[in-house]
Amino acid sequence: MKKTVLLYWAPGGNVEIAARQIYREFGTNELEIADVASFDVNRLSEFENFIFGGATIGADVWTDAKRSNRWNEFFVRAANISIAGKKVALFGLGDQVLYPDHFVDTLGYLKEFVDKKGAQLVGKWPVEGYEFTDSEGVENNMFVGLALDEDQQPELTPSRIETWVKQIRAEFKG
Repeated sequence: MKKTVLLYWAPGGNVEIAARQIYREFGTNELEIADVASFDVNRLSEFENFIFGGATIGADVWTDAKRSNRWNEFFVRAANISIAGKKVALFGLGDQVLYPDHFVDTLGYLKEFVDKKGAQLVGKWPVEGYEFTDSEGVENNMFVGLALDEDQQPELTPSRIETWVKQIRAEFKG
């Protein structure tokens, strides 16, 4: 297996719990894990595969360089580091009942970074089984990464992670 890192934000809540579930399912010997704020961006060149994850937050937070948005800081720090041609899988958390118009929008914002960097997106996920009205994380009737809803469908998270990890493991190798 090629060297892979899983980066997530924010620590201490459902995103970190999901990240650690992915880490365990993937195999701790195959994957390095870190929250995006503590990760040394200069190490990006050490990896062939990436998994990025986060929770849906308001669009104003993505565009404003607020202190609480470590992904935004990461994007700035990684501006001059190439990940072109490398593979990236995304996961996002959201609440499809309380925020049906912005469900897992974070997937779309993370995908923008992947596209700008010339990396290859893997790990697309079906929209079936979810009830939402809109998402920045959907293209061609597929999520651009794994969508998780710990608020409304927590019982589905383990099986979704298990299935998705098998999928991306194969896509990373291919």
